[in-house]
Order: sequence, then C-alpha cells, then structure tokens
Amino acid sequence: MEKQTFFQKLRKGMGKTRDNWFSGLFTSERLNDEFYEELEEALILADAGMETACRLTERLRAAVKANKLETREQAREQLTRLIAETVTPKTDFSADGGPCALLIVGVNGVGKTTSIGKIANAYRLAERKVVLAAADTFRAAAAEQLGQLAERAQVPMIRHSEGSDPAAVVFDAIASYKAKGCDLLIADTAGRLHNKKNLMNELAKIRRVITRELPDVPCETLLVLDATTGQNATAQVKAFAEAAELTGLILTKLDGTAKGGIVIHIADSLGVPVRFVGVGEGIDDLQAFDPEAFAGAIL
Repeated sequence: MEKQTFFQKLRKGMGKTRDNWFSGLFTSERLNDEFYEELEEALILADAGMETACRLTERLRAAVKANKLETREQAREQLTRLIAETVTPKTDFSADGGPCALLIVGVNGVGKTTSIGKIANAYRLAERKVVLAAADTFRAAAAEQLGQLAERAQVPMIRHSEGSDPAAVVFDAIASYKAKGCDLLIADTAGRLHNKKNLMNELAKIRRVITRELPDVPCETLLVLDATTGQNATAQVKAFAEAAELTGLILTKLDGTAKGGIVIHIADSLGVPVRFVGVGEGIDDLQAFDPEAFAGAIL
C-alpha cells in the first residue's frame, strides 16, 4: 500500500472541520448574499473567530468583484488563496536555516513531550545533530518518556534527577551541544498553567540561560497547543507570549477536531505563526506546517 502523503493525511485529518461547516457551501452555483452569510457563519463555527471571519468574507467579496468571478467553485479557489495567505508565516523559521535552540512550552496534556520526539526524529533524518534537554523535572515520568523518544529518534538527551533546577539541565545540555558540535538544541519544559506566575518566571530564566550561553544561536520558543481546545487557545497564546517571548506554535490533534479554523484565527488575530502540525500518532505524523496544504485541506 502506498504511503499517504502529508497532504492526504492533513486532508483526512481536517475532514471533521471541512464536512461539518464547509461541505455544503460550494454545491450551488449562485454567488449571492446568502452565500457570504453562510460562509461567515461557517468560519465562526469552525473557530476562526468573528473578526477574522468577517475580514476573510469581506476580502473574498472584494476579490470576487475585482476578478469578475461567477461561480462558487471559483470563489472557493479564491478563498483557498486568501486563507493560505493569512496563515503563511511572516518570518523565517530559524531551525531550518542553521544552528538553533528550540524551547518547547505548553500546558499539561497537549502532547508536548511526544511532539519533541517527533521533531527530533525529523531533524535527525535531515542530517542535523540534535541534543535534547529533559528540563521537565517536575513530572515524575517526564525524563523517562523523553528518554524513550530520544532513543527511538536516535538522538542524545541530557537529564538530571527529579526536582532539579530546569535551567541547570538546559545549561548542561548546552555544554553537550557545544562539545559534540551539535546544531539543534531542543528543550522540554514542565507542563504548566499559563496563570502560574512562578512557573512562567522559570521559563523566562531558561530562556535567559540559552541566550547567555548561545549568544549567536537564535532561540525559538514554540507553544504546543491541542487543536481541540478551540478559542480557549487564545488565552494560552497571549500568556505564553508575554512570559517566554513566544515565536511559534506546534498544533497537535488537528485530526481530532471540527474546529480547525483556530489556525486561521491565531495567525490573523495574534500574529503567531504555526510551525508544525500533528495529524496522527505516528512518529512522522508531525510535520512542518504547509499553508497551501492547510488551506486546500480545510475547504
């Protein structure tokens, strides 16, 4: 059996969002006010947010008029382009351009540690020299879990005993990064509620250690979000952005939600780019975010 392409997986994963809200929109030929009202409602129900839904709908109206489009199928093609444009990151991702440190953050239960294992595996397959820092020293099984994933991905991992200072773990991982000539450091952190001030301060401390010890290496702070969270994700993004200089998102469980429009909302309203998306449990089911593939899959 031929292995599915990532677009096929993404399209299958986005099925709930597409089938629940968008499937009936493009069956008719008539482009009228009712179509735009239905589209706006569908975007809101898919968790694109009211402001984003209104903005996209008005941009589509203008594009339809300017390009003299006549059918809903033509409108769908135009909307696909508008969505892709909206979710396309405005900045390059440092990890794809050379040496980089990735600080991975998020609340409990979103798939943070497993995402790190998948990212480490992907970059190791791309012939990058990766080292992991097991800086989640609060959860008893965290280092063991990350260790198993590190072994599976065939990358080294630095750990301390439970309850150790997470910043000290990262410090030692950086020493290993330098000694082994690595070019990608990935640091796991304890799952934390975004309203716990002391834990958020700890993230800032880890970030300072990375900046101090690797002054010439860009540091990306990626927040892992469960796509099924929907609009509640907005509060998490804002809080982590304040505490940890958030630069991007890893969106997991996109295959388990009918609320895939949250990707559009976050990109449009908060300006935080999605860097990776997960559409399955396999080690290769978390991949770099492709704006065109996402836009095509959701519609």
